[in-house]
Amino acid sequence: MNDMSTIFQRLLARETSVAVVGLGYVGAPVALEFSKIFNVIAYDISESRVNHLRDEWAHLSRSLNATSSANALDDASLFIVTVGTPVDRYMRPDLSQLMSATHTVGLHLQPGDYVVYESTVYPGCTESECVPLLEKKSGLRCGIDFKVGYSPERINPGDSAHTLSNTPKIVSGIDEAATEELQEIYGYVIGAGVHAASSIKAAEASKIVENVQRAVNIALVNELSALFSHMGVNLREVLDLASTKWNFSSYAPGLVGGHCIPVDPYYLISEARHWGMDLPLIKSSCAVNDGMPDYIARSVLDRIDLSRPMPAKALIMGVTYKENSDDIRNPAVFRLRELLIAGGVAVDLVDSHADVVKVKRVFGVDMSLSVCPPYDVVIVTVEHSNFWDLDENYFLSITAGKDALLVDLKGIYRGRIKNMKYWAL
Repeated sequence: MNDMSTIFQRLLARETSVAVVGLGYVGAPVALEFSKIFNVIAYDISESRVNHLRDEWAHLSRSLNATSSANALDDASLFIVTVGTPVDRYMRPDLSQLMSATHTVGLHLQPGDYVVYESTVYPGCTESECVPLLEKKSGLRCGIDFKVGYSPERINPGDSAHTLSNTPKIVSGIDEAATEELQEIYGYVIGAGVHAASSIKAAEASKIVENVQRAVNIALVNELSALFSHMGVNLREVLDLASTKWNFSSYAPGLVGGHCIPVDPYYLISEARHWGMDLPLIKSSCAVNDGMPDYIARSVLDRIDLSRPMPAKALIMGVTYKENSDDIRNPAVFRLRELLIAGGVAVDLVDSHADVVKVKRVFGVDMSLSVCPPYDVVIVTVEHSNFWDLDENYFLSITAGKDALLVDLKGIYRGRIKNMKYWAL
């Protein structure tokens, strides 16, 4: 039997390994960073994903074994689970990936091992859902034969300024000894420091709150954007002015996409129902953000001429949910596209950052490899760096005359458009 109190020393001496389960936008950088200090087994069920990372990591670390074979997990003593936790079509938590990963870990769990979850979940999920399955599959007792912990991921894809190692980490364990052990392990990897939570539930809640706060604030500026547009007031100017006060926090309006903001509030809403509670502010914020494609589509249709014999034609520039990223999870762009088509507008989609094959597979939509002017409306949805370099002459060159409309959802071209119709949130 392994001695739980020495797992950090055994990892440091490379007598055992860390297993990172799930190699998405969280798991891949976690595996790479941990491999700088420990032996790491990077496991994913997708063989193509593993092969891709093997090639990418070939010259980066000899301590990193990328594999799609679950048998390799037998050599690990610390399991870090980093799989996705999306919602289903009814916006209910979908824990299928989490439970599948937990099932796999449970089959390879040995006495003295640790399991840490980094996937975003509602408070209480680790202990109520994951621990019982680990115990069932391993035949071991949590807290006695093995220990669990939770450390919310804080990785911001595509952000080179805020990395895994320079972003403070939160850790928690099933008991005080487990928390201390995880503090020591993570502290060796995270240069920005590790903060201990009093409980796993508190750590789980901290992650949800981070993203719910952003969702509520984004909903506020989205709502203000709609109001001020009718009033003829420029929201971006208002935010700049308000930001001159020291305690004002500025957020930008726009479409909400990705793996966190459109998803995480629903985990809290769902859990609140179990306690017989309603969360009207959070629910209203979700409704506002989820309704932005409808608001933008209506605003566009109201601003272009739909009475001509030839159907109007739109170009949407930007499919990924954030700048300079290839991440297409939960992008509201496809809802906007559907609404414009329903309004009688032909739509082209372009985004050099997005994988054309993946977009087709996931959404059933064919992206355009190049622009096919002339367009009646151009909608720029995301702040890709290559979009910043475009000027009014470019948009005039691909549109159908002086009545064409440029829709700038991120305010990139604010103050730069003089000779064509322009609308921004």
